[in-house]
Amino acid sequence: MSRRRAAKKHEVLPDPVYNNQIVTKFINCIMYEGKKSVAEKIVYGALEFIGKKANKDSLDLFLDAIENVKPTVEVRSRRIGGATYQVPVEVRTDRRLFLAIKWIVSFARKRSEREMMFRLAAEILDAAMGKGSSVKKKDDTHKMADANKAFAHYRW
Repeated sequence: MSRRRAAKKHEVLPDPVYNNQIVTKFINCIMYEGKKSVAEKIVYGALEFIGKKANKDSLDLFLDAIENVKPTVEVRSRRIGGATYQVPVEVRTDRRLFLAIKWIVSFARKRSEREMMFRLAAEILDAAMGKGSSVKKKDDTHKMADANKAFAHYRW
């Protein structure tokens, strides 16, 4: 961390189809080896598939899924007097979004569907319904923070 000044926050441009910054961040997280057009095909295909399958606006379902996965608290390791404690800490808003996107993408990659587009669509639909691996990860994170509430006074 620099002592001179805070790092400038890089603002991403909204995507051309949905005109939404969160979709752009999601595309950038899906992207491998700089292949943005491939990542765009995957994300836009998944969102189109969601819209057909659920008969709702795909962007609203996508944003609901992100909202359902965002964690409010997490645990951070803190070393005090030779012992390491898991200290529950509130999550900053930009980190909440990052964690939600990261969890959805990582659990979509682990799914068993044949193409990434369908894996991503299934994970987003599950997250929008409040079930699925990414929502379970959020619940586990919250349970861990709740279990370590006794160490909250070690917060920095």
